Amino acid sequence: MNLRDACYKDFCLVREMMETPAIVGRFDFGSAEPTADTVLRAGKLFLTGEGSSRIFPAKNAIYEALRMGAPLQISTDGARQAHEYDLSRMAVFGASNSGKTKEVISLFTQLSQNGHQRRFGLTANPNTPLEALSNRCHVLSCGKENAVAATKSVVEQALFYRSILCRFDREPGLMARNRAAAADAALATLEAELDPQLVRAIAGAGVVYFAGRNNGVAEELTLKTNEITRKKSDFLEGTYAVHGVEEVMTGGEVVVVIDPFAEEMAKFREVLVDGVGLTVIAIAPQETIFPTIRVPAVPGYESVLQLLAGWNVLVHVGVALGINLDKAQRARKIGNEFLGTQP
Repeated sequence: MNLRDACYKDFCLVREMMETPAIVGRFDFGSAEPTADTVLRAGKLFLTGEGSSRIFPAKNAIYEALRMGAPLQISTDGARQAHEYDLSRMAVFGASNSGKTKEVISLFTQLSQNGHQRRFGLTANPNTPLEALSNRCHVLSCGKENAVAATKSVVEQALFYRSILCRFDREPGLMARNRAAAADAALATLEAELDPQLVRAIAGAGVVYFAGRNNGVAEELTLKTNEITRKKSDFLEGTYAVHGVEEVMTGGEVVVVIDPFAEEMAKFREVLVDGVGLTVIAIAPQETIFPTIRVPAVPGYESVLQLLAGWNVLVHVGVALGINLDKAQRARKIGNEFLGTQP
C-alpha cells in the first residue's frame, strides 16, 4: 500500500496506517516514567480494554516481560470479566481510545468505589470519563482515527506498555536506540509489494486462519481480517493448527503463520498442506519452507513490524475484493459506548 496510488490513498484506513512509521519514530520511551515506578512497586500489572486496545498491546507486553525475565507479573482479560477479580494488589491499566468504552468505565467505577489507588488510563482523547476515573491518564499522540479498524493507536498503545519494561532490557536503551531504524523499516514494510498469487489465495479463501506466538500479533490480525476484508478468520494459538482443527478445514482455506518456529514447520506442512490441501503463508524475517512475506528485523520491534506486514496483506486483499475499507457493514468504532448511564 502507499499514499500515491488512487486505489489506496483515498481510504482513511490506509492514511492512518501510513502515519504509524512516524509514530514509531517519534515515540518517547520516557513517557511511562510517571507511572512506571508505581507499577513496579506493585509488582503486578493488569492490562484491560476491549478488542484491539487490549489484544496486541497487552499480550505483547506479557510476551516481552516473560522473554526478558522482568520482575513484573503482567496479566490481561476483558474489563467485564475483570469485575470478578481481586485487583486490589495490582496496578491496573485500562486502554480505550475513545475513553468511553462501557466495560472499562464500569470496571474503573468499581475500582474507584473500592478505594483502589493504582488506576491508570490510556486513551487517544483528553477529558474523557476514563480520565476522570483514573489516578493518572496518558493521552496518546497519534490523534483521532476515522476508520472503523484501529491501527496506529494499537501500535502506540503497545509502545507505551513496552516503555514500562525498558529498564529491564538486556541492552540498555535498546528501544530508543533502534527507533529511527524501526520507523524506516515500518515504512518499507507497509509499502512492500506482494506476490499477487498470495493476495489472490487469501482473497479467495473462505476462512483465513492465523497462527504464531501468543504475543498478540496473530490474534490482532485475526480481528483485522474481519474488519478489513469481511472474511471469517480464526486464531490458532501454539500448535492448535495441528491438534484437531484440521478435521474441519478444507482445501482453499489459508493459514498465515507469523514467524513460525523452525521446529514446527515440517509438521504444519505435513498436516495442513499435504493432509488438508491448505495454502500456508509465512510472515517472517527470513525465508521459510512456505511462501514467505519477508519482514525487516529490528531488535525490539519484531512484533510491531510483523503486525504492519499483516496490515499490508489485508489492505491488498480488501482492495482486490473491492471493499470499502473505511465503512464496515455492522462493526462500530466504539464497540459498547458508555453514554453516561449506569455502567
